[in-house]
Amino acid sequence: MTDSPITLKQAIPYVRLYKGKVFVVKVGGRVVARRETLDALVEDVSLLQQVGVRVVLVHGGGPQATELAKKLGLEPEFVAGRRITDAAMLEVAKMTYAGTLNIDILSSFRAHHTPAVGLSGVDGGLIVARRRPKKAMAKAPGELPVEVDFGFVGDIESVEPRVLENLLDSGMTPVISCLGCDPEGTILNINADSVAEAVARALKAEKLLIVTDVEGLLKDAADPNSLVSYTDAEEVEAFKREGLLSGGMLPKAEACVRALRGGVRRTHVINGLKPGAMLREVFTNAGCGTLIVERRERQAYQQAELADPADAPAEAAAA
Repeated sequence: MTDSPITLKQAIPYVRLYKGKVFVVKVGGRVVARRETLDALVEDVSLLQQVGVRVVLVHGGGPQATELAKKLGLEPEFVAGRRITDAAMLEVAKMTYAGTLNIDILSSFRAHHTPAVGLSGVDGGLIVARRRPKKAMAKAPGELPVEVDFGFVGDIESVEPRVLENLLDSGMTPVISCLGCDPEGTILNINADSVAEAVARALKAEKLLIVTDVEGLLKDAADPNSLVSYTDAEEVEAFKREGLLSGGMLPKAEACVRALRGGVRRTHVINGLKPGAMLREVFTNAGCGTLIVERRERQAYQQAELADPADAPAEAAAA
């Protein structure tokens, strides 16, 4: 794996492969917190669109919501990497996700001359969710379960893909903030990884790319050299049982597994703080993050590679 520039010759097989396909890109708040990293990400997304890939961008904004909450005298609370959303935190979420962050991302798309439209799960009935019921769960691995009330946190019931398909057919890039509502109109805060996964399944996306601030899935969160570059859903479940996935990485890994089992062909976790990371992940064999596939695809690629590495299909080796 290198950070050398991608050549057109390297990229052409992948451009042919992915032209007309849908990629759902989920970007975390730490990546969009600085204008330079936001612009670098949007530049990559714009290039994908220019070569014929249809991109939907879903964004979080946890650090920004936490910062605003503290300025307002609120103390954010988390359980197993997920935010507790009371009435006051819901107002913070609306201001942050559907307001400041969504507008900032759209302004970057404007600077890159790429048409984009901002929306939340409330718009056009895009996402129907239900308020998460209270449930017993461990706040951290090894702890005894306690009853947790997540407040105005939603679990997705359905996604209406026609809203996004109409925008994509018009040449637009949808930029979705992680809010939805129930059939009665109650606004709910939804984990952005879950939104991206559900949207990817509804659109029958080719790829779900989760862009975060770490290298990918790590066997040891304190050691960036423990990167797992290629794995499958079953092995991810084993990592989870062994307690290797925790904090914010846990919902990301779970979203990747659900997406694969819902028909998305490939899922990726990459470091969006590295310029060009998305393009290296999509347009080179080496990639730069973690590629997660279903076991049957991993086995098929390994068999092809053992028989003759030259015969292994490019799309199977692409990370």
